[in-house]
Amino acid sequence: MKPMGPIPPEFAGQQGMLTIGGRAADDLVAEAGSPCFVYDPAIVAARVARFRAALPGVDLHYAMKANPFPPLLAAIAPLVDGIDVASAGELALALTAKAAASISFAGPGKRDAELEAAIAAGATLNVESANEARRALAIGDRLGRTPRLAVRVNPDLELKGSGMKMGGRPSPFGIDAEQAADVVRLIVAGGADWRGFHIFAGSQALDVAAIIETQAATLALAARLAEEAGAAPPLVNLGGGFGVPYFAGDVAVDVERIGAALAEALATRAAILADARFAIELGRWLVAEAGVYLTRVVDRKESRGETFLVVDGGLHHQLAASGNFGTVVRRNYPLAVVGRMGEAASEEVSVVGCLCTPLDRLGDRVALPPAAPGDVIAIFLAGAYGVTASPAAFLGHPPAAELMVGLS
Repeated sequence: MKPMGPIPPEFAGQQGMLTIGGRAADDLVAEAGSPCFVYDPAIVAARVARFRAALPGVDLHYAMKANPFPPLLAAIAPLVDGIDVASAGELALALTAKAAASISFAGPGKRDAELEAAIAAGATLNVESANEARRALAIGDRLGRTPRLAVRVNPDLELKGSGMKMGGRPSPFGIDAEQAADVVRLIVAGGADWRGFHIFAGSQALDVAAIIETQAATLALAARLAEEAGAAPPLVNLGGGFGVPYFAGDVAVDVERIGAALAEALATRAAILADARFAIELGRWLVAEAGVYLTRVVDRKESRGETFLVVDGGLHHQLAASGNFGTVVRRNYPLAVVGRMGEAASEEVSVVGCLCTPLDRLGDRVALPPAAPGDVIAIFLAGAYGVTASPAAFLGHPPAAELMVGLS
């Protein structure tokens, strides 16, 4: 038997039928069909409120790559100070929910058409190379528009213990810290509206001490680069990296401790950063625990001593839960039988999807209450990197429905 991660606290104490946003899970499946993703924006709003209380005066940006579902984005947009996008498609969607001045566009390999779209709209471009900065300046000249440009820095540090490291090594992301000041000077000399630094060291970090250490080092790096460039940044995006507890043994991030340490660091920041605003960019931490993937059991079978619950969903909808999206060792997300919340587990089963590949395993030898064909399995922490981070076209199965609950 292999352990599962902890069920999020918003659902962990429930008994009987699982409810999401006050709606019974079986009713939601009857309405939307199976499989489906269900999102509760009240959980996101509570996360935002917790962030505001713990980090007053620090801007909050939503990294919409985590979940761009339009109704959810529309609910989140008024709660946050900015939206960070990574494609022209995301930019177009973000512009339906937030003013361009509150949108920033990061990511390597931006095509000229994408640079033009951002400049024409008035969004900030986080440039990833000196060449991209030159192209943006040239496009701004051609359009007769002053581009809003920030420098994305590949820092000479990494976020220790993060699930995905984004700094301290050769990278297609950002401009090496050693070259960043030169690019700032290029941007300023080119007549652009320089918007500051974007410094992202890693993601899915649960080590609070490492996050605190990285934020302090990021502040020092921003000050050093600003001094080298001779230009004070209007904004320093400190990245994010706050993780969520997917697996057994994981512990939720203590945001209050992070906020207290950051407040101390900001109080003693370098003079050149005195007038800067600071932002933290979060995606997963805001939305992961607000989503549940519901999928119906279509078959139960025994094979050489192992019991399989075969469901109508799979990794084509929820790749991350199968262990094939950035994890080195496959571990189990939290699962439940939706009509048996709070019941003691009585059997060991593997929950597998409908795809013709052995990779399609959503729960590997987990302990669950009894389940049979027709029952519905819930996979938690499905609010981030689900639908849009999964190979939906693989084998031609239909897409999963998405719905948002809890808002009148």
